[in-house]
Amino acid sequence: MNGLKSGRDSDVITVTSPLLPNLDEFHALLKQVWDSKWITNNGSFHKQLEQELAAYLKVPYVSLFTNGTLPLITALQAMHISGEVITTPYSFVATTHALWWNGIKPVFVDIDPATGNIDPDRIEEAITSKTSAIMPVHVYGKPCDTKRIQEIADKYGLRVIYDAAHAFGVEVNGESILNAGDLSTLSFHATKVYNTIEGGAMVMHDEQTKKRIDYLKNFGFAGETTVVGPGINSKVDEVRAAYGLLNLRQVDAAIEARHQTAIAYREALRPVNGITFFEDMPGVKHNYSYFPVFVNAEEYGMTRDELYFKMREQNILGRRYFYPLISTFSTYRGLESSRPENLPNAHKMAESVICLPMHHELSSEDIGRVLNCIV
Repeated sequence: MNGLKSGRDSDVITVTSPLLPNLDEFHALLKQVWDSKWITNNGSFHKQLEQELAAYLKVPYVSLFTNGTLPLITALQAMHISGEVITTPYSFVATTHALWWNGIKPVFVDIDPATGNIDPDRIEEAITSKTSAIMPVHVYGKPCDTKRIQEIADKYGLRVIYDAAHAFGVEVNGESILNAGDLSTLSFHATKVYNTIEGGAMVMHDEQTKKRIDYLKNFGFAGETTVVGPGINSKVDEVRAAYGLLNLRQVDAAIEARHQTAIAYREALRPVNGITFFEDMPGVKHNYSYFPVFVNAEEYGMTRDELYFKMREQNILGRRYFYPLISTFSTYRGLESSRPENLPNAHKMAESVICLPMHHELSSEDIGRVLNCIV
């Protein structure tokens, strides 16, 4: 994932910076963990964090995981997904790797150039007798067209599992997008808006599903001697749960700081020919997890890669995210759905994108340096 340096480290500006809790408060919680002698296996901080996250995110149930990939793998297991799953090539590789680890064939469809998300108009034509689910991604935290996707899923009897790794706290008209579909998964990696150092979560709609997920992330154990399924070890320890509780107290301030950075970027870049970016979507509460810009070489006078390396020469470490497309990697490029002519919008976006530094520690000086390099 993205670098974990702070926003100002030897005059280097990175894409992101981890949200760190107050050290004294963290030490106090660590002492509680130490004194309790309960450091993992569904401890008190683990339970508390699940409850507080559910309340903050406006969802019924949350199950914590040790990273953001394992809930994807487990969601597919829990829903008994097999055969083929329709998904996007414009994402981080964990999305498709989770399918591969479950013996499922990914079927790529193109993206909507206005959002970077899977194009609902392309989903229906990709459905076959082997299709069992759709796995969209809320790219950069921008909400997918969940209504259209659900209509298609209902028409064909398909499950919908959302990769919501970037979508912490994102809402549409006051409703969490994590309530869409059958399940949603989150990443709490240190580069994300909200983090537990490493971590992740799954959002589900009912208590019975949460119980099954909690079994599956603990080897399938439903009791001391009872195993109800082929589970995996995805548990979160008390140290990271404590870390997450503290970060939850400051995540709103971090998101607002990112919002102000997005405003500054947009105001400065709007007049620049050949540089485009996403505007806020009406009715959406964004988390400003990333700030991608797209370079049109003919209009800008410089290719995306030329700008990218110019930035690096000035110690501004942007990222070409997501590039290359998942469909071009050796594991997947032999698939029929990976043919470039099937994915023109995804290829165009991947070949023009740079994510600018976007985190809560950026100073006005940092933002000015980034903009001076581009404008």
